[in-house]
Amino acid sequence: MKNTSSKIRLGLCCQFLEEPIKFRNTTVKANSQMERTAALEKLARLCRENALALQSSLEFCASHGIGCFRINSQILPLKTHPECGYAMSDLPEGAEIVKLFQECGSFAREQNIRTCFHPDQFVVLNSPRPDVVTRSIEELEYQSEVAEWVNADVVNIHGGGGYGDKPAALKRFAKNLKRLSRRVRSRLTVENDDKTYTPSDLLPLCQETGIPLVYDAHHHRCLPDDLSIEAATEQALQTWNREPLFHISSPLEGWQGPRPNRHHDFIDSQDFPHCWESLELTVEVEAKAKEQAVLKLMQSLCTRNK
Repeated sequence: MKNTSSKIRLGLCCQFLEEPIKFRNTTVKANSQMERTAALEKLARLCRENALALQSSLEFCASHGIGCFRINSQILPLKTHPECGYAMSDLPEGAEIVKLFQECGSFAREQNIRTCFHPDQFVVLNSPRPDVVTRSIEELEYQSEVAEWVNADVVNIHGGGGYGDKPAALKRFAKNLKRLSRRVRSRLTVENDDKTYTPSDLLPLCQETGIPLVYDAHHHRCLPDDLSIEAATEQALQTWNREPLFHISSPLEGWQGPRPNRHHDFIDSQDFPHCWESLELTVEVEAKAKEQAVLKLMQSLCTRNK
């Protein structure tokens, strides 16, 4: 199956619904109960299995016309944990594991598959707590290191909390950008959310710092501002110095339901903005049916455009 058009690539997020491709993880409790050498051997095995699963994921995307794959933040389990964390050189055959990830990057480049990361919610660059910011930076550095191996050009985060003063919070965000390495800064993007920061809130930050805006149309519908979808799209596009990346999802219980922010298993093609269709654009599909949702949307958009 081919993609919807030569210009739009649809993205699959992190895992599969039906395909037998699984990413492995472990818990702090399980790891900390093991002797360190044995724990590192287990972590090495999980990292290796995840590299092989990533290769299989990219092969699936290549064979089904899926143009982007979001890589799970825990692709290297417990990598930055204060007690259980590790360097790749600590792992048995760590260099070989890195090589497997680099081979994934080569395959992705050859097949024109985009890869990206979306760190977990605990990554908050504008937190007033220094320890949270430090931990967030460590996580961004780790994910950007893996991003370098696998040829990923986006590490996307939310704006963070408002803390009763959104302008001050965004100033902290901008200030803390200076603590990031070039490897992170070249990949970092920020996304509007459904609770705190609208596109109008974030666009000045993006214009000031050069950080692109990942425009999420579902979030914008849940937390509207003075911009239309068309205007937000146009202004978001102007923040990018590479192919823009946006998000699409549909509400679980419909737009009139009690919690329209919750994601549906699939995408209602009517929720896909018409103004996106002519763009050179990556659109990550945030839906619980995973690969089935991407393939169904692909078909729906092809039908809609006939």
